Amino acid sequence: MEPTFFVRTDIQNNIATIRFFHPASNSFPSSQLANLAESISGLNSNNDIHLIILKSEGEKAFCAGASFDELLNVTNLEQGSLFFSGFANVINAMRTSNKLIIGRIQGKTVGGGVGLAAACDYTFATKSAAIKLSELAIGIGPFVIEPAVSRKIGKPALAEMTLDAENWKSADWAFENKLYTQLFDNVELMDDALEKFTKTLSSYNPEALTEMKKVLWEGTENWDTLLKERAAISGKLVLSKFTVNALNAFKNN
Repeated sequence: MEPTFFVRTDIQNNIATIRFFHPASNSFPSSQLANLAESISGLNSNNDIHLIILKSEGEKAFCAGASFDELLNVTNLEQGSLFFSGFANVINAMRTSNKLIIGRIQGKTVGGGVGLAAACDYTFATKSAAIKLSELAIGIGPFVIEPAVSRKIGKPALAEMTLDAENWKSADWAFENKLYTQLFDNVELMDDALEKFTKTLSSYNPEALTEMKKVLWEGTENWDTLLKERAAISGKLVLSKFTVNALNAFKNN
């Protein structure tokens, strides 16, 4: 029987493509986030792999963040911290990977999905790939992914997006603010450029690529601790009266 959601790795010509899917707009339950982190870290010892492509299945949504159903079931601080540690572990796996990670962003992305895009070393996106950080609207905040997002777009752009929690930012905005490296009118043009770019990049000296990866992430050595602390903040806030009421209102709609 075909699983309803998955993380899969395909290897071809020195390139590992990690694909994920969930029927709820490619949102992530905790088990799937753990699988993604393990899939990324598991490639570190494979010297035949020169780079990673990260992509999701489907046409409409790249990633809708963490599973809302799981969020609704958080009832204590330990569960809350564990829930929000999911994306912390993935971002740290991406950060500490010895492979450059190229993101393919074909559609809208929300919350933790924006963090995934930000943690990629280079991104290809379509003009359908609008972004939103909606956490403040339900009484929490994008605390876990903030370091990755701020590293790419800066604090002013982060504030612009985070404080306007109910509105989308266009793919053009994300491109102008350096979240996306290249932007295309459609998926076909994006995939053609992605294939050419990764074929060329994977042909370079793998040792040089690994050293470049280290350079790109200099100054983030404290993130193992920082992102766990941020997960604890979100885990506490999700139990607040404001957030409980907001989640219940959402659930009952």
